[in-house]
Amino acid sequence: MKINGPPHDHFDRVIDYLRISITDRCNLRCCYCMPEGGVPHVSHDEIMRFEEIVTLIRAAVSMGLSKVRITGGEPLVRSGIVDLMRMIYSIEGLSDLSMTTNGVLLSSMASDLKRAGIGRINISLDTLKPERFFEITRRDLYGEVIKGIDAALSCGMSPVKINVVMMRGVNDDEVLDFVRLTRERPLVVRFIEFMPASPENGWDKKSVVSTEELMARIKTMFRLEPSSEISGAGPSEYFQVPDFLGSIGFITPVTRHFCARCNRIRVTSDGKLKGCLFSSEEYPLLPLLKRNADIEGIKSFLANVISHKPQSHTLGEGKMRTCQRSMSWIGG
Repeated sequence: MKINGPPHDHFDRVIDYLRISITDRCNLRCCYCMPEGGVPHVSHDEIMRFEEIVTLIRAAVSMGLSKVRITGGEPLVRSGIVDLMRMIYSIEGLSDLSMTTNGVLLSSMASDLKRAGIGRINISLDTLKPERFFEITRRDLYGEVIKGIDAALSCGMSPVKINVVMMRGVNDDEVLDFVRLTRERPLVVRFIEFMPASPENGWDKKSVVSTEELMARIKTMFRLEPSSEISGAGPSEYFQVPDFLGSIGFITPVTRHFCARCNRIRVTSDGKLKGCLFSSEEYPLLPLLKRNADIEGIKSFLANVISHKPQSHTLGEGKMRTCQRSMSWIGG
């Protein structure tokens, strides 16, 4: 398979990163992501099959995209997920395969996933308080997530990143507790500004705790030094408290967006291609995959979407569109 250099979009950004949601289903009901009753499930025929996912990735890699992240919903609820990771990892030219999970099922699967090719993993966890975890996720599974984090570290996954969505009046009183989590464990805690994630999440810019505010709070207790040792393909800025084993990162999609260096495109669980997480523009890729299109046809489709990738979103300007679909579909 001939591998080209990564494509550039209309604004001369290098696009080398593909994020794929492999399921709309999830075993949590996070209040900012999904309605309490969940989202309507689609039939299996409307979700990409393993062979279609692998074909898509082969096409993307052959045109120069070298990094892939698997997301959901919750990817670990999909049957055969370890086999899929093994298939993807074997694709020639793929340099980086990672996953985002809520960690609930990770404790029993971490070792198998590591052997299948998952080295880097992101685990979503918005609180270190079991009772608050239940309030946020509507499920009493905090202990399972902690077991999943332990298992990821034990089997040698690295880095293990903890994604924390900070929401004013909900969990922003735990900032220092999350920093302390990195004292004796090589975890990377990433604070993410609260974004619109579903039509029902009642997003308001007043609920956003800015990175600037978080850093000010942290610096009242800890000294932060820039860190450049964390691998990844995303927009985080990383810091470390001296003598702590782990690090902390900040992702600022609202107050200081990173659109000018965005390097990714996304595929939803029902096979729609998106140039931007917050754009309503979606391009139906699944029919092409189901017609058994050749690699060149898929590459042409991807190249067209990349060429139409928006320059930026408008979150910081308060002009955010209403989310048409929950993040569980899109795979934020």
